[in-house]
Amino acid sequence: MTSTPEQQPADRLDVTAINDRIRALWAGGALSPEGEAEYRQLLIVWAEAMRAGQQLAA
Repeated sequence: MTSTPEQQPADRLDVTAINDRIRALWAGGALSPEGEAEYRQLLIVWAEAMRAGQQLAA
């Protein structure tokens, strides 16, 4: 399996890019099992990116 941008460390992704990918997943309506798995991973990456951003701001 190749690494997608969503699988890279949080510091390499912009929160906006993560949000865009999440929105794209939901654009088709209900998520497939694969889409749901990606969505869950994106939520984790998003939370990590948000924490990193808060730490930089502090």
